Amino acid sequence: MLRVEAVMTGAVRPLGPKAVPSGIDKQPAARPVRLTMRGFTGDAHGDTRHHGGIDKAAHHYPLDHYSAWLEELGPHPRLAQPGAFGENLAVSGLVEQDVAIGDRFRLGTALVEVSQGRQPCFRLNLRMDVANMAYRMQRSGRTGWYYRVVEEGTVAPGDPLELLDRLTPSWTIERLWRILYVDTLDRESLSEMVALPNLPEGWRAIGIQRLSSGTVEGWRMRLEGS
Repeated sequence: MLRVEAVMTGAVRPLGPKAVPSGIDKQPAARPVRLTMRGFTGDAHGDTRHHGGIDKAAHHYPLDHYSAWLEELGPHPRLAQPGAFGENLAVSGLVEQDVAIGDRFRLGTALVEVSQGRQPCFRLNLRMDVANMAYRMQRSGRTGWYYRVVEEGTVAPGDPLELLDRLTPSWTIERLWRILYVDTLDRESLSEMVALPNLPEGWRAIGIQRLSSGTVEGWRMRLEGS
């Protein structure tokens, strides 16, 4: 059975030379943390328009990816422990090819459902002190994913992460990443994606916009900031 190796939360702090408000600097909890529909108690976001909320209540980043980042970036100090990417949950043994939109897990005493993959933003560049870190993550597909909360509960280090149900098992995070960032104007795939009943409305809007305009939305502001 998969187990949670670390649960992490963070307050809003200034990030980078322009002191951008951000909650990306998350620290491990030593005791159980309450997980509500809006996220973990004590976890905050500097940009609540794009971070947090019902469909991004908790971010899961596979510890399995740390070795690949070490090969790519070298012995980066952030990679010495979980939390490098601002994730709430550090777990080994589950990656984007294994998990799909609508997968439901018992997480501690909470029940969570996979809602979407991560769309990395420029705060990662500042966090890692790598100018194109957000673009690297997007290009790699090693994005992690978010959960929405179906039943609130508590989560602690060492708790099991147990798969209970799969609502749309063919729609893996890896498949959605490929539609969004690789085969960006594949009309058949976009049409199937926007018809998914449990897809977040923000992702549905992206698909609808691409289908109607025949163009891909701009990524520069998200990846590079202003």
